[in-house]
Amino acid sequence: MDPESDTPLSAPLILLVEDDGSVRKALTFALRIEGYRLEVHESAETLLRQEILPAADCLVFDLNLPGASGLEALRALRARGLTCPALLITTQPKPLVRETAAELGVRILEKPLLGDVLPAAIRDLLSN
Repeated sequence: MDPESDTPLSAPLILLVEDDGSVRKALTFALRIEGYRLEVHESAETLLRQEILPAADCLVFDLNLPGASGLEALRALRARGLTCPALLITTQPKPLVRETAAELGVRILEKPLLGDVLPAAIRDLLSN
């Protein structure tokens, strides 16, 4: 069991990077209710500084982060060999963001994230 959430260690591990505290807290709550284990970061840098990356099942990044953007962080993680599915959360993505996300194999979820949109998208990615 994950001591922080009583979630079994066999549950999928989601890496969540969101700089907005209230959004981060809400997403963490929603994903834990769905039974996911989480590693949560306030910035991409805190994740990218790790020498050994966790064996994540899915990545969830906000696009607009302080420092490295969600897309820059995803590009760096892909270069380090992390190939798990990924979701990018943003509002009204511009064509260049859509192109870059497609190149990286990243699905975009547009804010606001109503209902179970995020958990449903993660379930979909993990089932493929």
